[in-house]
Amino acid sequence: MGRAEERRARQRRGRRAAPRRSSGGAGGKGGIGRFFTFRKLLGAFFTLCLLGMLGFVALYLLIGVPAGNAAAQQQSNVYKYSDGSTLARSGEGVNRQIVDLAEVPKDVQRTFVAAENKSFYDDAGVDFKGTARGLINTLSGKGKQGGSTITQQYVKNYYLTSDQTISRKLKELVISLKVDREKSKDEILAGYINTSYYGRGAYGIQAAAQAYYRVDADRLTVEQGAYLAALLQAPSQYDWAVASDTSKKLVRERWDYVLNNMVEMKWLDKAQRDAMEFPVPQEPQGAPGLEGQTGYLVEAANKELARQLVAQGSATDTDEALAMVDKGGWTVTLNVDKKKQTQLEESVKDTLTSKLDPEKRDVDGDVQAGAVSVDPKTGKVLAMYGGVDYVQHFTNNATRADYQPASTFKPVILAAAVEEEATTQEGQPITASTVYDGDSERPVVDANGEEVGFAPPNEDDVDYGPVTVQSAMNKSVNSVFAQMGVDVGMEKVMEVAGKLGMDVEDEQAVPAQTLGSMGASPLEMAGVYATLDNHGRKVTPAIVASAEHKDGSVEMPDAIGEQVISRTAADTVTSVLTGVVDDGTAQKSVRDNPQRRGQQVAGKTGTSDDNKSAWFTGYTPNLVTSVGLFGEDSETHAQVTLQGATGTLPGKGRVAGGGFPAKIWAEYTFGAMGDVSRFDLETNQGAAVQPTETATVEETPTQTPSETPTSEEPSSSPPPSETPTDETTTSEPPDTGESGSGSPSVSPPASSASESPPAGEEDGNGSGNGWWQGNGQ
Repeated sequence: MGRAEERRARQRRGRRAAPRRSSGGAGGKGGIGRFFTFRKLLGAFFTLCLLGMLGFVALYLLIGVPAGNAAAQQQSNVYKYSDGSTLARSGEGVNRQIVDLAEVPKDVQRTFVAAENKSFYDDAGVDFKGTARGLINTLSGKGKQGGSTITQQYVKNYYLTSDQTISRKLKELVISLKVDREKSKDEILAGYINTSYYGRGAYGIQAAAQAYYRVDADRLTVEQGAYLAALLQAPSQYDWAVASDTSKKLVRERWDYVLNNMVEMKWLDKAQRDAMEFPVPQEPQGAPGLEGQTGYLVEAANKELARQLVAQGSATDTDEALAMVDKGGWTVTLNVDKKKQTQLEESVKDTLTSKLDPEKRDVDGDVQAGAVSVDPKTGKVLAMYGGVDYVQHFTNNATRADYQPASTFKPVILAAAVEEEATTQEGQPITASTVYDGDSERPVVDANGEEVGFAPPNEDDVDYGPVTVQSAMNKSVNSVFAQMGVDVGMEKVMEVAGKLGMDVEDEQAVPAQTLGSMGASPLEMAGVYATLDNHGRKVTPAIVASAEHKDGSVEMPDAIGEQVISRTAADTVTSVLTGVVDDGTAQKSVRDNPQRRGQQVAGKTGTSDDNKSAWFTGYTPNLVTSVGLFGEDSETHAQVTLQGATGTLPGKGRVAGGGFPAKIWAEYTFGAMGDVSRFDLETNQGAAVQPTETATVEETPTQTPSETPTSEEPSSSPPPSETPTDETTTSEPPDTGESGSGSPSVSPPASSASESPPAGEEDGNGSGNGWWQGNGQ
């Protein structure tokens, strides 16, 4: 036997002698291996593919192209007051004219293809990859589908609804394939641009051309067409009239993208493209029937309804939801009280707008007013003032959040201090009677005694010396609350601000925020103070009571939420804020108003950097109202000063929060409040608490430990059993010119003496960015 044969014989014997593998082993025919062989997996895969193909064929055969639903766009919405009377009907008289594609310039047609679907003229009407991604997103709950072709978007607009369901997306896929076979590309493109929603209540390119450029579709330029095409991605965000700086940047980039694609596709000469300038749209115009305050109320209701449609999954984003609302068929009942709405409008007119004369003073044409009134127990928005007229000033001043709330933010700092049981640098609890150094431009220090690079001036650079938190709130002393914010921790302050209802998600937790340098709206501030009034239980102002559609109703969320800060913290702030009215920056306009009739009131004034905004947000136990005045250039819409408005202001002509805003608030509130009431407070701090006969000030000043107040902190309001009268306060001290020689005089607690703002001024101020110029504002 040769060597090769011996070797093969040994191999055969070795194989025969090899131990038998267990039938349950992982690598044998048993166990998992019996079920998952490569052949079986391959067979299962092809079976699934076959079933999917058969299923799709079945869907293609079963699903036909339905009749268009464009008629739904012709329906109007009905809006009602809380008593059921009609507020408005919208959608009537709106330009929804369908235009032939031949009436739209060829280059303008191409802007939409360049923006949405460069392969439009060559594809089969469906983006399978994008559709698959949309189906996966729907199944996983991730929201909006991406990658749809123009054909698919037209099918969704004209033949289907915006429901985010698997069945709707499959229908969209099948119908798009059939429509692409049955219709020409020009017919599909015409349908798309005629049924798309462009914002401003405009459906279709003709309505959009009128809404944004005041021209018919056949007069649109390539630049204008590119803007309208870019707008479709996010109409509410990209509308130039209301867009933020970030949104303006994004829509400019989108506009560039559209035109650059046209150059790439040889539809536009590069030299011509380079010479093009961005076509800024015209200012919006209100639709017929929405004059006065009506348009503001309808707009606010539409936006609130749209947010709820997104929240419940009926729409993927705000733009889609607003399109659903604007299509019509809704009956929307508002929480707005017709009588209180009229009272608020008349209060603004009597107190402010009737005194403005733009022909005599240019600044009078720059004054914008906004106000919101809320029931703190239910969260209902009872009245709203959005501006002089919706068709004259499109931006709703009641909901705009681009102006600083200034010193109306100070109560949030105190709420955080009490809620967090914060202490001063010396370890003393922060209470209404805690003493701080109130000198202007005193450097703020951290827990290690190191300066943080922030030293805010007080209004008119006044030095108050040692001053209690109560007195600092009354006088709106910036230096005190800047230090208090750092003592509490700015992260905690901003956290409490968010809990109370402020939008601080993108705000930095820096000391400058203590002066209210973020943006806020009267609606937002009304919610914050309503939560304080509601003893710390969250109030989210609600303007919509109910919304019914022909296809069903929308359940609106409860406006009253959970306890977000303790009752003690909320009630302490309320107690302290009664002092602002009775002994502080709001005493002239609110405390001494003859209509008050002993009504207990809490509130806070605010005047921003350079006097670009002025605020008063105040409340009784049953009514919270925030009033804001904003300086807005009547032509450029840039923020400008209010200083000198009406020409009758004392001192430097500053429009302070204790002036017109507080006067509007008082005339409205005391006329609408009903029976006189008092706060039910669970706290032993603040001006609303009857003073004891012992001294309340024991702590040493944070920055000047060697100095202590020479007398006790006064009570800023009468005991609960008493009614405020003129006899319970002292007269205002004479104007001494520049104030800053030391701390103000303080009377014994039993006297309930009044402390007045310095030098004839009514209010403290906030800063835009924490750094000041000129006179320190």
